[in-house]
Amino acid sequence: MTEPMVSKLPDADMQAAPKALLRAAQRARDVARQTNTPLVLVRDGVLVEEFVGDAKLAEKWIDGGKS
Repeated sequence: MTEPMVSKLPDADMQAAPKALLRAAQRARDVARQTNTPLVLVRDGVLVEEFVGDAKLAEKWIDGGKS
């Protein structure tokens, strides 16, 4: 992700939704890594199963390659 997700909705709960989605994605990666199960995601419109290996690689992917 190159630009941060920002909610344009006026509801305060919806303002917190983008950060909650990022936390949920990170938790899914953590659980997949701990249980050695594939993470299922959509990349370029294609459903993909990936095993999460290194925590630093996952963080780099989340940051959009900035770190």
